[in-house]
Amino acid sequence: MILTYIGAGLVVLGVLFLFLGALGIFRMPDVFTRMQAGTKATTLGALGTIIGVGLIQPEWFWKTLIIAIFIAISNPISSHALARGSYKSGLKPYLKDKDGIDTYAEANEKEDEVDK
Repeated sequence: MILTYIGAGLVVLGVLFLFLGALGIFRMPDVFTRMQAGTKATTLGALGTIIGVGLIQPEWFWKTLIIAIFIAISNPISSHALARGSYKSGLKPYLKDKDGIDTYAEANEKEDEVDK
């Protein structure tokens, strides 16, 4: 009985994080901040929802735990790969001031020098 209430709370919390992730994707100025907002919030939202369902239905718990572990590992890795590919294809991050520093560009230049 108590697991049902904890599971329902996790499902509600997960749905809230998923909603906030969608709102972050809508509100952020460029692809990199949208990706960051979407990845962090949807990872937490999906984990909360999936583990909550596992607690509501105890016979599904181990299956939902495996799914949650897969999401916790694959979501940040895929987000990193997409962001790196976007940057390398020419998309630049939104900088509030024109004098802003693109630290990834500096690191990328040093990496290119090492590769030569």
